[in-house]
Amino acid sequence: MSLAFDHNNPFPSRRSATYASRGMVAASQPQASQAGRDMLAQGGNAIDAAIATAAVLTVVEPSGNGIGGDAFALVWLAEGHDGGGKLHGLNASGHAPARLTPEAVKAAGHDEMPLHGWTPVTVPGIPAAWAELSRQYGKLDFATLLAPAIRIAREGFPVSPVISLLWQRAEVEFRAKADDPAIATWLEAFTPNGHAPQPVELHRNEAQARTLEALAESRCESFYRGELAQKIDAFSRATGGYLRAEDLANYRPEWVDPISVNYRGYDVWEIPPNGQGMVALMALRMMEGFDVTVRDDPQLLHRQLEAMKLAYTDGHHHITQAEHMRTSVASLLSDEYADVRRRLIGERAIDPEPGQPQAGGTVYLATADSDGNMVSYIQSNYHGFGSGVVVPDTGISLQNRGHGFSLDAGHVNVLAPGKRTFHTIIPGFLTRGDTALGPFGVMGGFMQPQGHMQVVMNLVDFGLNPQAALDAPRWQWMGGRQIGIEPGYPMHVIREMAVRGHQMTMAVDSTAYGRGQIILRDPESGIYCGGTEPRTDSSIAVL
Repeated sequence: MSLAFDHNNPFPSRRSATYASRGMVAASQPQASQAGRDMLAQGGNAIDAAIATAAVLTVVEPSGNGIGGDAFALVWLAEGHDGGGKLHGLNASGHAPARLTPEAVKAAGHDEMPLHGWTPVTVPGIPAAWAELSRQYGKLDFATLLAPAIRIAREGFPVSPVISLLWQRAEVEFRAKADDPAIATWLEAFTPNGHAPQPVELHRNEAQARTLEALAESRCESFYRGELAQKIDAFSRATGGYLRAEDLANYRPEWVDPISVNYRGYDVWEIPPNGQGMVALMALRMMEGFDVTVRDDPQLLHRQLEAMKLAYTDGHHHITQAEHMRTSVASLLSDEYADVRRRLIGERAIDPEPGQPQAGGTVYLATADSDGNMVSYIQSNYHGFGSGVVVPDTGISLQNRGHGFSLDAGHVNVLAPGKRTFHTIIPGFLTRGDTALGPFGVMGGFMQPQGHMQVVMNLVDFGLNPQAALDAPRWQWMGGRQIGIEPGYPMHVIREMAVRGHQMTMAVDSTAYGRGQIILRDPESGIYCGGTEPRTDSSIAVL
């Protein structure tokens, strides 16, 4: 019987694109996509499906997200809502606590923001995102949306192979830091049997089930202004944290206007800063100035790599919370600036420097319903399980998003109380003219805009369907001239990259190259076509 559960497959496996006419949910875990599909079957819409899917993902994929993380969403409301089809953006990223200052961090002995412990913990936005999406656009009762997650947390679930691998890596990391009383709680919550779950081992989290019940009953008010907020405050005070009840009480998610660029007739949409989606848009602006024909052309790959390096360097230099930026979004996405940066792309690999335009460990899911409403949604702990801080008896693992802040007073993304940091999570969306095509996303830290660029070019330039666009091998800029590349690219292309000065490394760990989902809607028939990520335990559920 054990052989039947062996998760190793020595043979290539092919997935076909999935089609549906009434509704679709694409997520990185089968139980999550099924929960979203069940909401559609109960008369819910794409927004309800997204919330239910997201809640289940906090249970079955804690290696990438949790109740104590952040979220972004792009919501397409079809005609009949607000007088016509429109794309809405929700920024549910949290701010730094009032007590978290550069001086306090340095006084604690840090020269830069640490990755683990209380210092990088910012106010979580995920519960607020669920409540706000439901309040604004949902149809079903909020408690109904969280019911599947509560049941799965209480009854348990077989841990999927990829998540087991990531869980085991986290255990090694946190056991080495178990002398920190705030991090010791992670081991209690996530290794209840003394070890990280093995593949298909059943894992239960009764504490998280009770927390989800409290969120369901209070529409997440308990997390920000109730009993859960008091538990977070008490644990923070007892173990040297900066987060307080008033930081939670003062938090609200923000509806924002999405930003876009037109790429060869298609509008590519992202959440505006403090998100890093603009990095993908800047890279696409540069690539639009080049002729693109064959996907495996060495010249094309070289230009993609150089465009992404330039865009990322600009992003890290210029992007932070919008009101703290010294350079406008419009100037960074302008024709003039794209031309300036494109001219730096020659025949050899460069070490990029930020330009000066004129002043002026995450989960991703996509949902669609029979009315044409669609959601592109992403939520994250930031780095794996996050900070390692787990609030006792709650199952709440707190994110370490504050690690992205700089302690350099002259840097645009310098830490400040109440400020949102540069954010890696980015949902994407495609339209053509006034017509919605659908949500797409590739999660995975700083791989995300790189994945967005590659997926968009696979769809637009090479005409691949959503599944093929995700199956295609990927590359990743690792910093400097270092490039990782997945098996599947022809060897002559890889050799040519080395000749041009790129330091090429063949990928041995596919989990580092992003995990995405895509749903596209045919404007004439209304049929949905979906693709799901082969690099993790993904699934599509249809109505």
